Amino acid sequence: MLGCWAVFFAAQSLSVSAQDVDVEGDALLDDLAALKQELRALRLELKPALMGRQLQNEAFSSSYFFAEVEDLKAQDKEIQSSLDTIWILCCCFVASLMHAGFAMLETGSCRARNASNLLLKNVMNMCVGTLGWWLFGWAFAFGELRGGFLGTTGFAGSDFLLANDKGISAGQSCADGSCVSRLVQCFFQWIFCTTCVTIVSGGVAERAKTGSYMWYSLLMTSIIYPCVVAWTWGGGWLSTFQGVGFTDFAGSMVVHMTGGIGALSGVIVLGPRKGRFEDPKAFEPHSLPLVVLGTLILWFGWLGFNAGSTLSLHSKDSAALAAQVAMNTVLAGSSGGLTVFLLRLVISRKYDVCGLCNGILAGLVSITAGCGNMTCSSAILACFIGGCVYQAFSMLLIKFQIDDPLDASSVHGACGFWGGLAAVLFDWGHSENHFHGSNGWNCKVSAGSGAGVCEEDLFGTALLAQLVCLLVIVAWVLACSMIVFIILSLLGQIRITQKTEETGVDEEQHVQTAYAI
Repeated sequence: MLGCWAVFFAAQSLSVSAQDVDVEGDALLDDLAALKQELRALRLELKPALMGRQLQNEAFSSSYFFAEVEDLKAQDKEIQSSLDTIWILCCCFVASLMHAGFAMLETGSCRARNASNLLLKNVMNMCVGTLGWWLFGWAFAFGELRGGFLGTTGFAGSDFLLANDKGISAGQSCADGSCVSRLVQCFFQWIFCTTCVTIVSGGVAERAKTGSYMWYSLLMTSIIYPCVVAWTWGGGWLSTFQGVGFTDFAGSMVVHMTGGIGALSGVIVLGPRKGRFEDPKAFEPHSLPLVVLGTLILWFGWLGFNAGSTLSLHSKDSAALAAQVAMNTVLAGSSGGLTVFLLRLVISRKYDVCGLCNGILAGLVSITAGCGNMTCSSAILACFIGGCVYQAFSMLLIKFQIDDPLDASSVHGACGFWGGLAAVLFDWGHSENHFHGSNGWNCKVSAGSGAGVCEEDLFGTALLAQLVCLLVIVAWVLACSMIVFIILSLLGQIRITQKTEETGVDEEQHVQTAYAI
């Protein structure tokens, strides 16, 4: 009986405990529900602030990204500009060796008794020509053009350096996403300018007074040549003539023909050396080693002369074009040299070393205008014709008893003219009825064509523009040079005396002679 009562009271006690737990559980659930409501209310209050913060973070990330992109673009442009500057400088250093080549070629091609005088004139050409180019030539050629004819700013290098808030910076010119300083541009163009006037030196060798010739050198580098450049490479009227403009990648017309016509002017006014056509043997080159050495140096320098005219090396296309130009330059010298060598062999039945060397130079001049828009096979053909042009013009001068000791007017004048025509006739766009000209890989596009569609049927227009450019340059240089030489001749200040010519300029006018004769 007692056991039953004990079980009954235990059951009652457990029932009361279960009820207490249920009450506490319900209270806890009520508390959790109230807390959930408070959290929901708090979330609604914080939601606008959280969304604003998220948008702010997104804006910051976006601006940071675009800033990074702009920085990378700026760095890329700086790298491109640096590569282009290094490329142009290296080509300048190579091309400047051409002056050593001209000095050796000219000295070896003439008589030993005038060797010191010829070396002096070649070095003086560089000195006087450099100052003339810096003082006036650069400004006339590449200054701010007025009327498309002549530059009017940049005299004495006044546009080389610019003042800014940090001090001094180099003046720049930008194209194709790359900027190079005007200093390096002037340096590169100096090579072309002084090369042009050195060509004239070879034509008037052994006859012209050194001092008077230096006046011509100054005028050529300061006015005559810079005007030609202003009309063409400087963006003047010939660069846009007929909507196509001229085609001269590295200077067959602008540099070599200009120098060749200047040489022809001097040759005509000065007349032949005494006894030149009565005793031709007495006027043969005195040093074939110097002739060959000069030719090989010129050929090497020509690689920098032509390939450097790409003016950039920051893309695969510009690098490929530089390689194409270099290959054409090597083939041109070979084709022209072999052509003249074989022609002379047929004519004289003997090997002619000087003919071979002049043929190499004739080929190089012939390819200089079109080296950036010709295939290799076209370059070989064009320079074969160039060799024939040189030989024909050289024989024509002899027939009319015009004495050009280095055949400068034949090599540079006649072949420069042919090179200008060849650049259009052998343009590699003809097969597609397109025209490339100095654009390299890219064809001339239709005006206003947003898609850059190649314009067709431009050959006739391009040839007409090229002929006009050639004739304008010939007329300008011939007129200016003839005026200068005639004035000097009338003043009795251009030709050395008969006594000096007979004994040699070295003996009469120089402290040192090249040889102990």
